[in-house]
Amino acid sequence: MTQAIAKRSESATFTHLKSKEGDYTYDLLPINICENTFAPLEVVYDYDKIRDTVTRETIAAGPHSIWRYRAFLPVATDNVIDVGTGMTPLVKSTRLARRLGLKNLYIKNDAVNMPTLSFKDRVVSVALTRARELGFSTVSCASTGNLANSTAAIAAHAGLECCVFIPADLEAGKVLGTLIYNPTVMAVKGNYDQVNRLCSEVANTYGWGFVNINLRPYYSEGSKTLGFEVAEQLGWQLPDHIVAPIASGSLYTKIRKGFEEFVKCGLVEDKPVRYSGAQAEGCSPVAQAFKSGRDFIDPVKPNTVAKSIAIGNPADGVYAVEQANETNGHIESATDAEIIEGIKLLAETEGIFTETAGGTTIAVLKKLVEAGKISPDETTVVYITGNGLKTQEAIQGYISEPLTIEAKLDSFERAWERAQTLDRLDWQQVLV
Repeated sequence: MTQAIAKRSESATFTHLKSKEGDYTYDLLPINICENTFAPLEVVYDYDKIRDTVTRETIAAGPHSIWRYRAFLPVATDNVIDVGTGMTPLVKSTRLARRLGLKNLYIKNDAVNMPTLSFKDRVVSVALTRARELGFSTVSCASTGNLANSTAAIAAHAGLECCVFIPADLEAGKVLGTLIYNPTVMAVKGNYDQVNRLCSEVANTYGWGFVNINLRPYYSEGSKTLGFEVAEQLGWQLPDHIVAPIASGSLYTKIRKGFEEFVKCGLVEDKPVRYSGAQAEGCSPVAQAFKSGRDFIDPVKPNTVAKSIAIGNPADGVYAVEQANETNGHIESATDAEIIEGIKLLAETEGIFTETAGGTTIAVLKKLVEAGKISPDETTVVYITGNGLKTQEAIQGYISEPLTIEAKLDSFERAWERAQTLDRLDWQQVLV
């Protein structure tokens, strides 16, 4: 890390870091844990200043990216890293909603986020902008795949040296999606929690900027933009219910913070919002704590096809449980088989190909509806956080194969009749 700190802009609105437990405050440095409580640190803003300068009109006139919400993000200079991240579609569901019996279902589709097709592009854009301000020239992360993709891509754009750490058994698409940007990639023999522990040692030893370790308070603020965009795209109002995946718990809790900041600054009317979360059964420490009524997390060893959300010891897990309880939400888990069915269900109804995290979220959405925990009349937003092209291995063997035919009309006609017959049999099975 160098000592060159970028000049603070007069438009900067963040003031200090604060522990999530107690009243301990810290300067705006690359630190992430309160030394007194060992709780995570988060960014505090001057909301009076934001209220004085930000309106719906100023936001709408801003860039078509997360940086239209710059006043709510922890960057000190005007020189942000903008690669077109954010402002992804909020799709009004028709066929999936009908299938589930919901009247007002929306899909926030970060499977098409730029530049690397996951929501991680949001948090990394913020983290690397802040890393550059703090004088870091080498950036890194501990990742289950999507974060490595984003960190490598955005570091390449910004001209920062990059070294990322991933579990050695990661999906091929995610490994390739990182290597293409030519960072140094360390494939660690172990699960994500072991990778993360190693990265903490490297961060302390080498002084690099790790987006989800020493830069985590700034990094996690990027997830708020998933709340900001939904509120804006719904016509400057809040939904009734959201369903989002839970890995560390940061995204889930920051969506709420985004909604609450818009209320605090007079941009939307306040209303109760229910927050429900989705985990894979093979790595569901937060769901287990919620179901058993515990206010603590028992770490687990991940064993699931949904590797992108397989964090056995989630940093914000306790806060996720607290949020679900406070808002009359729920945290549910899905088996690997249900996750695969969730991927297929979203694809065949809405034409959106999601990775395993999204399959988990759709599977849990379906479970919650069937259990009567989501009302048909609620305006519900389900968050899809990554693209299915990254986890193709998960669905291999679970989808149909092409019909191979001769280049002749009669060959086509025989195959077409066979396909129609199979479709009719499938529908008969469903009806039975």
